[in-house]
Order: sequence, then structure tokens, then C-alpha cells
Amino acid sequence: MTIQLREAPVATSDASAVARSLPPLGEPARLRLAGTASVVIGALLLGFFVQYVGVSQLSYARDQSLAIEQFRYDLANATAPVGQVGPDSKLLEPGTPVALLEIPVIRVREVVLEGTTSSTTVSGPAHRRDTPLPGQAGASVVYGRQASYGAPFGNLSLLRKGDRIVATTGQGEATYRVTGVRYTGDSLPEPMEGGEGRLTLVSAAGVPYIPNTIIRVDARLTSEAQPSPGKVIGYAALDANELTMAGDTRGWPLLVLGLILLFVTLALFTVSRRFWGKWQTWIVAVPVLLTLGSFTAQQVAVLLPNVI
Repeated sequence: MTIQLREAPVATSDASAVARSLPPLGEPARLRLAGTASVVIGALLLGFFVQYVGVSQLSYARDQSLAIEQFRYDLANATAPVGQVGPDSKLLEPGTPVALLEIPVIRVREVVLEGTTSSTTVSGPAHRRDTPLPGQAGASVVYGRQASYGAPFGNLSLLRKGDRIVATTGQGEATYRVTGVRYTGDSLPEPMEGGEGRLTLVSAAGVPYIPNTIIRVDARLTSEAQPSPGKVIGYAALDANELTMAGDTRGWPLLVLGLILLFVTLALFTVSRRFWGKWQTWIVAVPVLLTLGSFTAQQVAVLLPNVI
């Protein structure tokens, strides 16, 4: 007797259980998804706006407050920098307070930090490391942002010949008088005589965030030039990130991390909206997206030119 084995029927209901667990993405669902994406993009753009208009200004004010406290402490203890190296004979760390810059006409009173990368100029005007400090003989150069992060040099174009500039360093107070304002393509100032000093303030000019030129304000040292310890590094030793209109490429890793977090968060909230609920999701999503948008905008600011 031959026994025939028959295959057990496949339970189609079990095979499609997973498929049925997800709601079908019909036309209304697609429209809701598009609406969700629009709201998310809007939240991210709002995060960028909040970062540049609000958070960046608060961040700048905090950094300047910390810098002036540190600089006052250094002045009181006679440890404020007077050259390219500190008391330990090592190059000054980027962001080290080196001077207090005051321009009464445009109401500027800011602590100048060492190093001109975009990562430094988000915290204040920055001294180019290959030049002497303000108050010393030679040509001292200071960069500052035009529009973002406090915009300390946003009104340089208002300066006129004869306007007074004061710089306080570890060697005392130095006074300057503006000799001219020039833009990209204008003639260079006349060469200095031995022992003379000049301060050049550099920033972007034109429409905020989309400048079309560079502004440079030259000022002649009118007080006695202070001695300089001498150069340790020159122009050739500067990193490309420290030059005019250069961004800081070291911001790329954090920017990529921020974008990854944004995409992951978007995916999670899209799923959450379908299974957890619309309002519950948005209550959590909006502050998270604003925070991530602000963080990403900060990294973009570091990648953008150092004087914008």
C-alpha cells in the first residue's frame, strides 16, 4: 500500500501578518507624510533662524563675558600675553584673550582673541597670529564678523579719518587714529617708518551673510610703541583656515553628525506619528528639531567664512 504525503497548506493569514501590521500608505497618508515633512523642514529652518538671530548672540555675549573676566584676571596678575607665546614659551592657544578693543564712535568694546579661524571669531574679534599685538610697532591685524555672532565689526564702514581707537594689552593702553577705509582692490596704505605701528581691522562688507567685498580700516598708532618680543611664526606658518574669508574645515565632522541625527530623528518621528499619535509626537519633536537645527546651524557658521 502506497502512502501519499500531502503538503500542509500555507496559512496566508500568517504570511501577511507583518504586512497587515503596517497601515497602507494611501493617498491621504501620502499627503499627511508630505505635510509632516514640510513642518519638519520648517522647524529646521526655524532652528537655523533662532540660532543666527538669537542663540548666536547669547552665545557670543557669554563668550565675551568669560573672556573679559579672564583678561581682567590676567592683567591684574601681570600674565596677559605680550607676544605670540605665553609664559610657558608655547604658542598661545586659539581663543586666548590678548587685548581689549574700544571704538567709541561705533560703540565697540570687545575682547580680542588669539587666532583668526571661524571657530574663534564666533566668540569675538580675533588677532592674526603672525602680526604684532596692538600697541606694538608694526602692522597688527584683527578680524571681526560683519553680521553673525555679535557682529562686532558690522559698522566699520561708519568710521572716518581721525576717529579714535583704543587697545589695552598686557603692556598698557595704546591709542590709534583712523587713517582710511579701503575695500577689495583699493590701494594699500603707505609703508610705515621704523618704530611706527598700525592697526588694521578686517571684516566682510555688503549685504549681511552674502557680502561682495572685504573692508579694511587702517589706523595709525599715536601713542608710544611698545616693545615686541619678536616673531616666532610668520605668514607662511598660518593655516589656510586662518586667512581672510576662510571657513574652519574642522567643523565638518560635527556637521555630518548633526545631519545624521536629523535624518534619524525625522525617521523616528515619522513612525511615531503613525503609532503613538500626532500631538504626542509633535510635543516631543518640535523642541528636539529646534535643538538639532540650532546645533547644525552652529556647525555651518564655523564652516562659513570667518568674517561673515
